[in-house]
Amino acid sequence: MKRTVRGVLLAGLLAAAPVAAPAQQAPHLARQGSATQLIVDGKPMLIPGGELGNSTASDLRYLDAQWPVLKTIGLNTVIAALEWDQIEPREGGFDFASIDGLIRQAEANQVKLVALWFGAWKNSTSSYVPPYVKHDYRRFAKARDDKGEPVDILSAFDPDTLKADQRAFAALMAHIKAIDTRHTIVMVQVENEIGMLPVVRDYGPQAQAAFAGTVPKALIDYLLKHKATLHPYVRDAWTGAGSRTAGTWAQVFGDGVEGQQIFQAWGYAVFANALTRAGKAAYNLPMYVNVALNAPDQKPGQYPSGGPLPHLFDIWKAGGPAIDLIGMDAYYPNYVHWADQFKRPDNPVFVPEANRAGQPDAGGNAFYTIGELDGIGFSPFHIETLPDPATNVLTDAYRVLRQMTPAILANQGKGTMRGFKAPLSYDGVVDETPRTFDLGGFTITASMVDSRTPKATQDIRAHGGLIIQTGQDEFLVAGRGVILRFADAARSGFRIGIERIVDGSFVDGQWVPGRWLNGDESGQGRYLRLPPERFGIQTLKVYRYK
Repeated sequence: MKRTVRGVLLAGLLAAAPVAAPAQQAPHLARQGSATQLIVDGKPMLIPGGELGNSTASDLRYLDAQWPVLKTIGLNTVIAALEWDQIEPREGGFDFASIDGLIRQAEANQVKLVALWFGAWKNSTSSYVPPYVKHDYRRFAKARDDKGEPVDILSAFDPDTLKADQRAFAALMAHIKAIDTRHTIVMVQVENEIGMLPVVRDYGPQAQAAFAGTVPKALIDYLLKHKATLHPYVRDAWTGAGSRTAGTWAQVFGDGVEGQQIFQAWGYAVFANALTRAGKAAYNLPMYVNVALNAPDQKPGQYPSGGPLPHLFDIWKAGGPAIDLIGMDAYYPNYVHWADQFKRPDNPVFVPEANRAGQPDAGGNAFYTIGELDGIGFSPFHIETLPDPATNVLTDAYRVLRQMTPAILANQGKGTMRGFKAPLSYDGVVDETPRTFDLGGFTITASMVDSRTPKATQDIRAHGGLIIQTGQDEFLVAGRGVILRFADAARSGFRIGIERIVDGSFVDGQWVPGRWLNGDESGQGRYLRLPPERFGIQTLKVYRYK
């Protein structure tokens, strides 16, 4: 029996449909094949989202004026900050008006929320802690630099700071559980861009005592268990110090920069893990930490030292088992280079800050994150400032991603979907080399340079897309500025021809076909072409011949 694209997609969705969950079940993460998905009210959810500016949600009247722009963009999730100083203005006295109003506005505009807890640290510093913490430096210890001078950063090794942060965060989560009956808040970020500045680690009295103490057994056990896959940064520090399985931090990892950064990472991870546990004990939502990336040739302290960067993932995974994932804040052009490192069996991909809103490569990066990396979501920062929101490339990308969401969710983790875009270097130079990969018996070559459009008029950074195999010889393709060519992966001597290409769209989940593109639009059946002007969707059926 002939299988239509609509029939294949429907069958895939039914096969992937989760078992009905109780209406009261909180949002949570669940595995589908090799992917991890966010489940909300029993259904997987994809996040084409946007993060508000740091202070936008602190004034509900100001926030209320931003919704027309957010609705124009077409996102389904807003990431918004919740400030410790605003929620606990006096020790033990809580004011939840900001979170209550935020939830009400989100519900009125039919979007979900990811809550950012600006607690002990925000971008390394402690600028959002309450006045009672800021002023009492004897009780709440400041970190110190290598000369013993205090910096305006709370020490990760101070139990009083942890206790106060836990109390406030747990109170917030308990309040959310009590009032958020519609599950408007679907995930929570714990702190923001943790890391030590301007030196490699904290040299305060509590930190010095911890550094002179014994490396915890939990970390040693992790190193032994994962010895074959440790990041070279951690492995070389450990083996360079003799691969000791007991001793002080200097004895196990050496007293160089690497060993000191590993120590600082452990301190932050343990703090964030304890904070996460306190929050989950009050309301068990998915919780993650995010990280500021380092530029080439930066030294620890020039970038936030000890944060959950890829070279320190092993330390964070060992010290933070309650943390569900590590999210990427991407502000450098070499997005693909970084994003690839965040996809690990123990780390689903979520990008809470994908550079500032308005970057031309945002749409292509979104498709790559979701199609190639099975990402939970993608979210540019300061989304309410997106230039020309009605016509922006991100709005266009989200328009297509919304249509593709059922098919994407049905295929995540199953090996039936791939994404592609042209990588950029740290300096912003585009690598125009076509991407080649195998999918379902075919070798596919994806070029992000449109051969039918003058190259000078193309913004190749903005190009990208994804492909889903919907049947033995059938595919669903979406993107912009991409040309796909097909070959037989088995090298059996067969050639691959194109039987039919049809553009169209999904309306209320149903495929509505448009033009048949077997002529000039596909080089008379030689390739599939997604024009560079805007994002689109096409179905494709191929055949073999000799």
